[in-house]
Amino acid sequence: MTNHKILVIDDSRVIRMRVRDMLPQGNFEVVEAQDGVEGMDAIRSQRPNLIMLDFLLPRMSGWEVFQEIQANPDLQHIPLVLMSGRKEEVTEKITEPFEYFEFIQKPFEQKELIEAIKAAMVKARKPRRTPVTAPAAAATAAAPAATGGGDVSAAEFQALQAQVKQLQGEVALLKGQLGKMLAFIKQKLK
Repeated sequence: MTNHKILVIDDSRVIRMRVRDMLPQGNFEVVEAQDGVEGMDAIRSQRPNLIMLDFLLPRMSGWEVFQEIQANPDLQHIPLVLMSGRKEEVTEKITEPFEYFEFIQKPFEQKELIEAIKAAMVKARKPRRTPVTAPAAAATAAAPAATGGGDVSAAEFQALQAQVKQLQGEVALLKGQLGKMLAFIKQKLK
């Protein structure tokens, strides 16, 4: 089985070691970062399969890292587990229910960690709502009149087909990764 790269961004060495120790040996490569700046650098350079992010971090807060991840379509698909000792710190900034990531309260046990990872993998596959900007909305509103009542041009249709094909490939890849992780986790929990 291939290694799964898990990035743990936490200023507590104890938490980083605890996560490492709770994961099954040999199948997970754990990459560690002790602050938000190191964490973002690791996300860009390491391309992890899962991110575990502490909400309160030095240099760049977990909230700022979270916002950067959510603003980048290339990073949004990475399963994310947000960690904090106080859930209310998170809910002050992000309202529940947490739609695209999972939350785990510190301290946590191995079973809770595994459940959070599973839930984060499912949530990461959810399609994102794309905000419509003012120029895009104006162009969309003008398009039906320009194309004769809402017909899509051949170029637009091909572009949409290419997007669908790309998304189908990404979904298939994520399903494969999820299946492998779930099978491994089930095997280890027996």
